[in-house]
This record gives sequence, structure tokens and C-alpha cells, in this order.
Amino acid sequence: MKRILIAFLLNAFVLPGIGQIYIGRKVKGVVLVMAVNLLLLAALFFMMKISTPVVAAHLSGTPITAQQVLEAIQPYSRWAKLLLSALLAVWGFGLVDLISALREPSHD
Repeated sequence: MKRILIAFLLNAFVLPGIGQIYIGRKVKGVVLVMAVNLLLLAALFFMMKISTPVVAAHLSGTPITAQQVLEAIQPYSRWAKLLLSALLAVWGFGLVDLISALREPSHD
């Protein structure tokens, strides 16, 4: 039981998939870690894409208004919501998977 609790805390607060690796579900853990890393990489790409006009305006010395920032962000808002939903889904799946491991008698 203590091992599952440690795995749950690792999954919840460190990185989804680490808990699965900790309790011996290596394939599922590696898949979850890879999925989270790909989603975080996509989030980094979107953040860089969204911040480009703001950074370019700052470097050129051109003032930028809040309206211009919102116009730069608007085309990516749907994708950002989908990305956040996917990240939360992977995180939630990792936690639910570890909770289901509590029901298995093979783990301490």
C-alpha cells in the first residue's frame, strides 16, 4: 500500500508516468512520460509562436497595445485549450491507473 501511495504522489506532483515506472508498469509509464513530454513540447512551441509578435515589437521599440497582444493570441486559443485538455487527460489517466492498481492484490 505504501508503494502505491509513493507512486501516486510521484505521478501527481512530479511527472505522469513516473509512478507507473516506480511500481513496475514500465511500458505504460514510458508511454505516459513520452506523451507528457510531447504535449509539453507542443505547449512550448505555441508559447513561442504566440510571444513572437510581442518580442518583435519590444526589440524594435514599437509600442504594442493589449489589443494587439489579444489579436496575436486569438488564432491559437482553440489549440491551446485542446492542448491543455490533452495534458490534463494524460495526467488524469495516470492517476486513475494508479488508483486501479490499489485493487490488484499483487502490489504492496
